[in-house]
Amino acid sequence: MTVLAVIYIGLEQMAKDRTFSRYTKEAAALLGRQVRLGRKERKWTESELAGRAGISRATLQKIEKGDLNVAIGLSFEVATLVGVTLFFDERSSLASHLARADETLALLPGAVRKPRMVTVDDDF
Repeated sequence: MTVLAVIYIGLEQMAKDRTFSRYTKEAAALLGRQVRLGRKERKWTESELAGRAGISRATLQKIEKGDLNVAIGLSFEVATLVGVTLFFDERSSLASHLARADETLALLPGAVRKPRMVTVDDDF
């Protein structure tokens, strides 16, 4: 077995060992079902939607099953293609929320650091 094969198997095992919160699992399952519903409402086959998204049919099936190991960008793109609203009903609203988040982030420090424990020598 090559070194790359060993690394790949190790990474695959790490992905299988990863645990997610119940909320995260339910959110992924809901998104998957909404994607499937949107696809079926448009009367698209799995192959048609996968082709439109530029992904394999197997990846689409994982998205529709709520598999948390699929890249979030792929999941969002497929959801957008079938008309699933990800955050807000109006697309222009998303841009304004993004701008507001950028403004808020600009006011905050660039990095977050834990405060150092300062020992006070108060022995007189």
